[in-house]
Amino acid sequence: FVNVMPKTIEGQITMEKTPSYFVTNEAPKRIHSMAKDIKLIVVVRNPVTRAISDYTQTLSKKPEIPTFEVLAFKNRTLGLIDASWSAIRIGIYALHLENWLQYFPLSQILFVSGERLIVDPAGEMAKVQDFLGLKRVVTEKHFYFNKTKGFPCLKKPEDSSAPRCLGKSKGRTHPRIDPDVIHRLRKFYKPFNMMFYQMTGQDFQWEQEEGDK
Repeated sequence: FVNVMPKTIEGQITMEKTPSYFVTNEAPKRIHSMAKDIKLIVVVRNPVTRAISDYTQTLSKKPEIPTFEVLAFKNRTLGLIDASWSAIRIGIYALHLENWLQYFPLSQILFVSGERLIVDPAGEMAKVQDFLGLKRVVTEKHFYFNKTKGFPCLKKPEDSSAPRCLGKSKGRTHPRIDPDVIHRLRKFYKPFNMMFYQMTGQDFQWEQEEGDK
Protein backbone atom coordinates (compact mmCIF):
# COMPACT_ATOMS: atom_id res chain seq x y z
CA PHE A 1 0.00 0.00 0.00
CA VAL A 2 1.21 3.50 -0.82
CA ASN A 3 0.01 6.38 1.31
CA VAL A 4 -0.31 9.36 -1.04
CA MET A 5 -0.40 12.76 0.65
CA PRO A 6 -2.85 15.33 -0.77
CA LYS A 7 -1.24 18.09 -2.82
CA THR A 8 -0.57 21.26 -0.89
CA ILE A 9 -1.61 24.43 -2.70
CA GLU A 10 -0.20 27.89 -1.99
CA GLY A 11 -1.23 29.11 1.45
CA GLN A 12 -1.64 25.60 2.87
CA ILE A 13 0.56 23.46 5.12
CA THR A 14 0.41 19.68 4.89
CA MET A 15 0.85 17.90 8.22
CA GLU A 16 1.29 14.21 8.98
CA LYS A 17 1.74 12.48 12.31
CA THR A 18 2.67 9.16 13.87
CA PRO A 19 3.88 8.30 17.37
CA SER A 20 6.65 6.08 16.02
CA TYR A 21 8.71 8.50 13.89
CA PHE A 22 10.72 9.97 16.77
CA VAL A 23 11.90 6.57 18.03
CA THR A 24 12.48 4.86 14.67
CA ASN A 25 16.18 4.85 13.76
CA GLU A 26 15.63 5.00 9.99
CA ALA A 27 13.07 7.83 10.08
CA PRO A 28 15.37 10.92 10.21
CA LYS A 29 17.40 9.86 7.15
CA ARG A 30 14.31 8.96 5.14
CA ILE A 31 12.46 12.16 6.02
CA HIS A 32 15.55 14.28 5.31
CA SER A 33 15.91 12.70 1.86
CA MET A 34 12.24 13.50 1.19
CA ALA A 35 12.07 17.06 2.53
CA LYS A 36 15.15 18.44 4.28
CA ASP A 37 13.43 21.78 5.09
CA ILE A 38 10.51 20.11 6.88
CA LYS A 39 9.45 21.39 10.31
CA LEU A 40 9.21 18.76 13.04
CA ILE A 41 6.99 18.86 16.13
CA VAL A 42 7.61 16.45 19.01
CA VAL A 43 5.27 16.20 22.01
CA VAL A 44 7.12 14.94 25.11
CA ARG A 45 6.02 14.32 28.66
CA ASN A 46 7.54 13.04 31.89
CA PRO A 47 9.01 9.69 30.75
CA VAL A 48 7.84 7.92 33.91
CA THR A 49 4.24 9.04 33.34
CA ARG A 50 4.63 8.21 29.66
CA ALA A 51 5.78 4.65 30.43
CA ILE A 52 2.85 4.04 32.77
CA SER A 53 0.44 5.48 30.19
CA ASP A 54 1.96 3.22 27.52
CA TYR A 55 1.48 0.21 29.79
CA THR A 56 -2.12 1.25 30.58
CA GLN A 57 -2.89 1.39 26.86
CA THR A 58 -1.44 -2.09 26.29
CA LEU A 59 -3.21 -3.48 29.37
CA SER A 60 -6.57 -2.36 27.98
CA LYS A 61 -5.97 -4.56 24.93
CA LYS A 62 -4.11 -7.42 26.63
CA PRO A 63 -5.37 -7.84 30.22
CA GLU A 64 -3.26 -10.98 30.63
CA ILE A 65 0.13 -9.22 30.42
CA PRO A 66 2.40 -9.15 33.51
CA THR A 67 2.31 -6.22 35.90
CA PHE A 68 4.16 -2.98 35.15
CA GLU A 69 6.53 -3.72 38.03
CA VAL A 70 7.51 -7.07 36.51
CA LEU A 71 8.06 -5.69 33.00
CA ALA A 72 10.05 -2.64 34.15
CA PHE A 73 12.99 -4.63 35.59
CA LYS A 74 15.59 -7.01 34.29
CA ASN A 75 16.37 -7.75 37.92
CA ARG A 76 14.20 -6.03 40.53
CA THR A 77 16.35 -7.18 43.44
CA LEU A 78 19.34 -5.41 41.93
CA GLY A 79 17.18 -2.55 40.69
CA LEU A 80 18.19 -3.08 37.05
CA ILE A 81 15.69 -1.32 34.77
CA ASP A 82 14.86 -3.10 31.51
CA ALA A 83 15.61 -0.36 28.98
CA SER A 84 14.85 -2.77 26.12
CA TRP A 85 11.13 -2.71 27.02
CA SER A 86 9.60 -0.24 24.54
CA ALA A 87 7.52 1.52 27.23
CA ILE A 88 10.79 2.47 28.97
CA ARG A 89 13.02 2.89 25.91
CA ILE A 90 10.77 5.46 24.21
CA GLY A 91 11.21 7.83 27.18
CA ILE A 92 14.99 8.03 26.72
CA TYR A 93 14.43 11.16 24.63
CA ALA A 94 18.09 12.25 24.48
CA LEU A 95 19.00 9.00 22.72
CA HIS A 96 16.36 9.48 20.03
CA LEU A 97 17.05 13.20 19.59
CA GLU A 98 20.73 12.49 18.99
CA ASN A 99 19.70 10.48 15.95
CA TRP A 100 17.55 13.33 14.57
CA LEU A 101 20.22 15.99 15.11
CA GLN A 102 22.47 14.14 12.68
CA TYR A 103 20.09 15.22 9.92
CA PHE A 104 18.15 18.27 11.16
CA PRO A 105 19.19 21.46 12.98
CA LEU A 106 17.49 22.13 16.31
CA SER A 107 15.83 25.20 14.76
CA GLN A 108 13.62 22.89 12.68
CA ILE A 109 12.33 20.98 15.70
CA LEU A 110 9.71 22.21 18.19
CA PHE A 111 9.30 20.34 21.47
CA VAL A 112 5.83 20.63 22.97
CA SER A 113 5.44 19.91 26.68
CA GLY A 114 2.73 17.32 27.32
CA GLU A 115 2.28 18.69 30.85
CA ARG A 116 1.88 22.30 29.70
CA LEU A 117 -0.42 21.16 26.91
CA ILE A 118 -2.83 20.12 29.68
CA VAL A 119 -2.53 23.15 31.98
CA ASP A 120 -2.04 25.79 29.26
CA PRO A 121 -3.14 24.39 25.89
CA ALA A 122 -3.52 27.83 24.31
CA GLY A 123 0.02 28.79 25.33
CA GLU A 124 1.52 25.66 23.80
CA MET A 125 -0.59 26.02 20.67
CA ALA A 126 0.61 29.62 20.33
CA LYS A 127 4.18 28.28 20.14
CA VAL A 128 3.12 25.72 17.52
CA GLN A 129 1.43 28.36 15.37
CA ASP A 130 4.43 30.70 15.64
CA PHE A 131 6.80 27.85 14.77
CA LEU A 132 4.78 27.07 11.63
CA GLY A 133 4.56 30.73 10.66
CA LEU A 134 0.79 30.79 11.11
CA LYS A 135 -1.47 33.52 12.46
CA ARG A 136 -2.54 32.74 16.04
CA VAL A 137 -6.07 31.58 15.29
CA VAL A 138 -6.36 28.91 18.04
CA THR A 139 -6.60 30.68 21.42
CA GLU A 140 -7.97 30.23 24.97
CA LYS A 141 -11.56 30.42 23.74
CA HIS A 142 -11.12 27.19 21.80
CA PHE A 143 -10.48 25.03 24.89
CA TYR A 144 -12.58 23.59 27.68
CA PHE A 145 -11.08 21.54 30.52
CA ASN A 146 -12.80 18.19 30.98
CA LYS A 147 -12.42 17.22 34.66
CA THR A 148 -13.50 13.63 34.02
CA LYS A 149 -10.82 12.98 31.41
CA GLY A 150 -8.26 15.26 33.02
CA PHE A 151 -7.30 17.19 29.90
CA PRO A 152 -8.65 19.99 27.68
CA CYS A 153 -11.20 19.44 24.94
CA LEU A 154 -11.73 21.51 21.82
CA LYS A 155 -14.74 23.73 21.25
CA LYS A 156 -15.83 26.21 18.62
CA PRO A 157 -16.49 29.60 20.28
CA GLU A 158 -19.40 30.27 17.91
CA ASP A 159 -20.91 26.81 18.42
CA SER A 160 -23.05 26.02 21.47
CA SER A 161 -22.80 22.26 20.99
CA ALA A 162 -20.73 20.05 23.29
CA PRO A 163 -16.91 20.33 23.11
CA ARG A 164 -15.02 17.72 21.09
CA CYS A 165 -12.99 15.41 23.31
CA LEU A 166 -10.61 12.60 22.44
CA GLY A 167 -12.17 9.14 22.53
CA LYS A 168 -12.40 6.66 25.39
CA SER A 169 -8.93 5.31 24.59
CA LYS A 170 -7.51 8.58 25.98
CA GLY A 171 -7.59 9.63 29.61
CA ARG A 172 -7.71 6.12 31.05
CA THR A 173 -7.10 5.77 34.78
CA HIS A 174 -3.56 4.55 35.40
CA PRO A 175 -3.06 1.48 37.60
CA ARG A 176 -1.42 2.08 40.97
CA ILE A 177 2.31 1.49 40.65
CA ASP A 178 4.59 0.62 43.57
CA PRO A 179 6.12 3.97 44.74
CA ASP A 180 9.55 2.31 44.97
CA VAL A 181 9.35 1.39 41.29
CA ILE A 182 8.45 4.99 40.38
CA HIS A 183 11.38 6.20 42.50
CA ARG A 184 13.79 3.83 40.73
CA LEU A 185 12.48 4.90 37.33
CA ARG A 186 12.98 8.56 38.23
CA LYS A 187 16.59 7.83 39.13
CA PHE A 188 17.04 5.89 35.88
CA TYR A 189 15.64 8.68 33.70
CA LYS A 190 17.22 11.64 35.49
CA PRO A 191 20.60 11.69 33.67
CA PHE A 192 18.86 11.21 30.32
CA ASN A 193 16.42 14.01 31.17
CA MET A 194 19.29 16.33 32.09
CA MET A 195 20.98 15.52 28.78
CA PHE A 196 17.71 16.17 26.93
CA TYR A 197 17.28 19.57 28.64
CA GLN A 198 20.82 20.49 27.64
CA MET A 199 20.34 19.35 24.04
CA THR A 200 17.05 21.23 23.57
CA GLY A 201 17.80 24.27 25.73
CA GLN A 202 14.51 23.62 27.56
CA ASP A 203 13.94 22.56 31.17
CA PHE A 204 10.76 20.48 31.28
CA GLN A 205 10.99 20.27 35.09
CA TRP A 206 10.11 16.60 35.27
CA GLU A 207 12.24 16.15 38.38
CA GLN A 208 10.17 18.75 40.26
CA GLU A 209 6.89 16.84 40.08
CA GLU A 210 5.65 15.38 43.35
CA GLY A 211 4.37 12.17 41.84
CA ASP A 212 3.01 10.45 38.78
CA LYS A 213 -0.69 9.86 38.53
